Amino acid sequence: MKYALLSLILFLALVLAGCKSNDAVGRPVSEPPADWFAWQAKRRESLVGPNGWTTLTGLHWLEEGPNSAGSGPANPVVLPRDRVAATVGSFVRTGRSVRFEAAPGVPATVGGKPVHAVEMQSDAALDPTVLQIGPLSIIVLKRGERIALRVRDPEAPTRTHFQGLKYFPYDPEWRIDGRFEPSPETKTIRVQDMIGGTEEFVVPGTLVFTRAGVEHRLVAVEEPGEEDYFVMFRDRTAGTSTYPTGRFLYVARPDASGRVTIDFNRAYTPPCGFTSFATCPLPPRENWMPFEIRAGEQMPADHP
Repeated sequence: MKYALLSLILFLALVLAGCKSNDAVGRPVSEPPADWFAWQAKRRESLVGPNGWTTLTGLHWLEEGPNSAGSGPANPVVLPRDRVAATVGSFVRTGRSVRFEAAPGVPATVGGKPVHAVEMQSDAALDPTVLQIGPLSIIVLKRGERIALRVRDPEAPTRTHFQGLKYFPYDPEWRIDGRFEPSPETKTIRVQDMIGGTEEFVVPGTLVFTRAGVEHRLVAVEEPGEEDYFVMFRDRTAGTSTYPTGRFLYVARPDASGRVTIDFNRAYTPPCGFTSFATCPLPPRENWMPFEIRAGEQMPADHP
């Protein structure tokens, strides 16, 4: 009886083991943590929410002096057709400052209050000015010496026809423990962006991790308003199963002993993968990884 009971327990254990899911090469697949799905939901909101990246409909670089705007094709700043009047006013650039002057009868608002003229704080400020004209919202961007207008429309086709996101199955092997090596002194890095310019970031240090017995390093940077470190990287899935220029990732700051967790399952596609009106920085050459990272977000179905 005793041996029969042991045999039954062993049989049930084998059956249960056989019920676990496996990946393409037969390895057991762990269930992803619950907050990974919460992260995916937040990620989707950043794209298709009312202020998401898929609402972008324009990126207009301003010349010095007046830049008239409206849906009329003669304007230097051409806004979406059938969304606003042929002329809505003028964006006057004076050096690095921009002032909006509304055309007569145009219902322009800032913070819900009507404005006839307003000095616009750019995205370099903690609280940039958001100008609302009809259904469109407009902010000023500063990219080095260049200044642009970013235009959003909640009815943008990229938002209304969004095809969703795809992810690699969660893989705990890509949640990697590493260490943080702080920069010995204040350091900055200048990286190229998608529109031919450059962007400058503060470099607090480097993330060091080991993969297959080999040590690798990722330059981490700081972003205004973000507590976690920002990482721009590229791996050998780029252009095949992930976005061609690379992906982005946030990594929590190190603990008291300098340890960090680098979870590539939370790697995501840059905004430029969903709109041609974003100004994404490109991963520095130091962050090109010499292997495939089959974790995180995959190639967007409808990238520009």
